[in-house]
Amino acid sequence: MDVAAWVRAGAAVLEQERDRLNRLDADIGDGDHGANMTRGFKAAAERVASGAPAADALRTVGMTLLSTVGGAAGPLYGSFFIGLAGGLRDVSDADADVWATALEAATAAVQRRGKAEPGDKTMVDALVPARDALRGAAAGASLQEALQAAADAAQKGAEATVPLLARKGRASYLGERSIGHQDPGATSTALLLQALAATADEQ
Repeated sequence: MDVAAWVRAGAAVLEQERDRLNRLDADIGDGDHGANMTRGFKAAAERVASGAPAADALRTVGMTLLSTVGGAAGPLYGSFFIGLAGGLRDVSDADADVWATALEAATAAVQRRGKAEPGDKTMVDALVPARDALRGAAAGASLQEALQAAADAAQKGAEATVPLLARKGRASYLGERSIGHQDPGATSTALLLQALAATADEQ
């Protein structure tokens, strides 16, 4: 898969959803998640060359996000893409099983960085269901089908953050007032995984 195409698709959907992500973040955070993610992915799309090896491209994305996305999202998304890169190193034609292993590595990297578990109302609540769905589909599905299963699971995971009490990050300072709001990080994670599945479908 051409990672640059995914990053361009991700940048486009984040731009489209920027105001919604900002509103979600305004409910329980600083209100700038959409703006930060849009800025970071625009920069990443400009730096990743089409046709570059997947691991190299993903590492470039991760390093770019680390330096351009503000707040906690930069280190978390940087860790995510660098973790993906590690899972795809030395792989020329990654199938669903390889991507499942890469997503497992990326999810673990995010959890190491943020110390979050499922149920804490973070991007992990989208990532873990996506990881599990991709692994479950990898054995008998095409890459696109498996990635779509992961994206759908991530979307459900993001929606399931609404009734949760935030236990990590700035939102945790709100206590019970964080209940009733969808987590912006889980939402942007789901958007990016939908962009990944759509990119796989086009290639």
